[in-house]
Amino acid sequence: MIEAEQWIEGLIEQAGWLGPVLFIFLHLIRPFLFLPVVVVCVAGGYLFGFLGGAVYSIIGLSLMSAVFYKLVNHFPRVGERMLKLKRKVAGERKMTIGQVMVLRVMPFVHFHLLSLYLMDMTKSYREYMHYSVLGVITPALLYTAFGEVIERMPWYESLTFLTVLLVLYAFLERRKKQKQEQSED
Repeated sequence: MIEAEQWIEGLIEQAGWLGPVLFIFLHLIRPFLFLPVVVVCVAGGYLFGFLGGAVYSIIGLSLMSAVFYKLVNHFPRVGERMLKLKRKVAGERKMTIGQVMVLRVMPFVHFHLLSLYLMDMTKSYREYMHYSVLGVITPALLYTAFGEVIERMPWYESLTFLTVLLVLYAFLERRKKQKQEQSED
């Protein structure tokens, strides 16, 4: 994996003005290379600086969301496989859009699994893309800006960061249940 990252880095650096295009394309093929989102975003910050890396990552992740939506809707087998994965991982669990947004920030949470949740919660492609783009901004900014910090954090700081995100997720879950109970009354 390290060799693949070095090869990709060298290719983008030598590409000149085509570098950003190749980097955005890397986001599109990332799932096939089994590269986590965090790795690609951190690479964007390293190669293009914070602003460029964040913008290119937002564009790439947004395009990936659009491609995923089209694949799932145009190829039923892809959709069925992803739904099986969703059921296997999360069962019939329901989430709010806020919870999906929090999970998008967590490193190594399956990007497309969360996209399936967004597809279930939204009524149209436009609404799905609206929330998808909003959902990739925070991780793109966070991983691009703080990627090296997150990667080099001692285990106890990483665990603290993960705990804060899990508490935020649980808070949103509790709030969702309270709203459901209030609407039933």
